Amino acid sequence: MYRLKLLVAFTAATALASTAAALAFANGSTTGATSVAVAKSRLGSILVDSKGITLYDFVQDKGTRSTCYGACAALWPPLLTKGKPIAVRGARASLLGTTKRKDGKLEVTYNGHPLYYFVTDRKPGQTTGQGVNQFGAPWWALSPAGKEIHRV
Repeated sequence: MYRLKLLVAFTAATALASTAAALAFANGSTTGATSVAVAKSRLGSILVDSKGITLYDFVQDKGTRSTCYGACAALWPPLLTKGKPIAVRGARASLLGTTKRKDGKLEVTYNGHPLYYFVTDRKPGQTTGQGVNQFGAPWWALSPAGKEIHRV
């Protein structure tokens, strides 16, 4: 019985933490137009959000369609918008777009790649998701040209 209670408590805590992380990333990015920028990092120039947090693409995505839902989206929250995304600080407006997710929300794309955060990147410049192979494929930061950066 003790093990069952412990398992239930752990499962509830994990779900709560994942939800809180997703909401923290989404906070501010769903109130209107979301901006994408370029910042310097240990990987070179990469795409970031308005707060300088690294954005990634998922190799498994099919064109502009996201394949990351459920547990995947809990660890790799999508960059959402309610308006046309805005290119700032070196990002190219011509490469920005959106794709509709299964829940009807708009996810920002860049050069056709849906964009995501990684939950352990909390500060500008962190790239802890770079090259991580999860949910069937690797995750890569993107260059200002919209190309995957394949170095860790």
